[in-house]
Amino acid sequence: MNQIGKFQLRRVLGKGASGTVYLALDTFSGADVALKVLDPQVVASPDFGATVTAQFLNEAALAGKLNHPHIAAILEAVVDGNSGYVALEYVPGGDLTQFTQPGKLLSREDAIQIAFKSCGALDYAFRQGIVHRDIKPANIMVVSGTNIKVGDFGAAYLKKAKETHVAEIGSPYYMSPEQINGEELGHHSDMFAMGVVLYELFTGQRPFMAESLPELFAKIINEQPVPPSKIRPEVGTDIDAILMRMMGKRTTDRYPTWGELALDIAKIGKLSVYDKGISDSDKFTALKKVAMLQKLTDAELWELVHAGTWSRLPAKKAIVTEGEAGSSLYFLASGQAKVLRQGRLLNVLNAGECFGDMAYVKEDGAPRQATVEALSDVILAEFYPSVIQKTSPVCQLQLTKAILDSVVDRLALANQRLAKST
Repeated sequence: MNQIGKFQLRRVLGKGASGTVYLALDTFSGADVALKVLDPQVVASPDFGATVTAQFLNEAALAGKLNHPHIAAILEAVVDGNSGYVALEYVPGGDLTQFTQPGKLLSREDAIQIAFKSCGALDYAFRQGIVHRDIKPANIMVVSGTNIKVGDFGAAYLKKAKETHVAEIGSPYYMSPEQINGEELGHHSDMFAMGVVLYELFTGQRPFMAESLPELFAKIINEQPVPPSKIRPEVGTDIDAILMRMMGKRTTDRYPTWGELALDIAKIGKLSVYDKGISDSDKFTALKKVAMLQKLTDAELWELVHAGTWSRLPAKKAIVTEGEAGSSLYFLASGQAKVLRQGRLLNVLNAGECFGDMAYVKEDGAPRQATVEALSDVILAEFYPSVIQKTSPVCQLQLTKAILDSVVDRLALANQRLAKST
């Protein structure tokens, strides 16, 4: 069997209880995919509806429904009476398991970025009505660096689904107390599991260890883990506070929402030294605060995070110069800048404001009409039209609408000022 539908099989990536995962070529698009193929014997068996097969069908049901830069896309699914497969986005860098062993741990800063992105992905899934239910290092794939994708939604619980989902799903080391007790699972159960994953990522150890399942479950329900900084001091007590809250015994002990958790993670991410660059979490939170971008989804904001050229500039540094050609758009992520024309002060820009929008819309590289200079140390995001054109059509449309709305508002304000002066 060298081909299934339009997919040309290349090599085996792994085998499971219900089938085989292949690296395959999508002969239509030319892209590599991870192809999960159900074994025919499983499909034909009398217990086709057993848990493991139900997970396969569950993942197939999510095809095309999760569009987020930190979720591995479920591209296509076919399940019939004789066979079935699910085509998934192929992520070549392995999974987080490789970074949970002593001697192979990530830096504190990199682990914080992975935590922030994972929480954002799970927040997005939850807002689509999906609880993952099987969060573990093996289900968080690495693209490169700190760029990750959460995958394997086979155990996911869809709040809108009609079927009854069994509770005996997940990996024992990552189960929440409520899952062990057979209670209803929500996003707090994923949050507990994510806390366990991050504990491993920061320390190289699992928070709960035992020689038997009953002993393990008793520890998860009743015992507090050792604070991560006691195992690895450079982790810091601020990480302790977040992880211990994520792994609270009761759902009410944990963060109310993924958003509040992500905000705390972003705050500690700011503690890294100035010249280590600008973290992705800082970029995302900066764009999240821009008023004109409020209608963009988190997924679209992440596209802009990766599409922008980000830099730190000192006070008195010229950002654009009057008369020089340019067509890029700028967002001021932090700090202040002044706008000058022929040496006269026209305006002062604050964090969250943009400039260069007219040149960006015209896209003709015409001379800039004013000079913009940093008043203080600033963090700046620059967007070139050619790079934005490589983002998704929806992202481009939303950004264009935001820019046009901003231009219209600014022209209306200028007209009001002119009317008052006459």
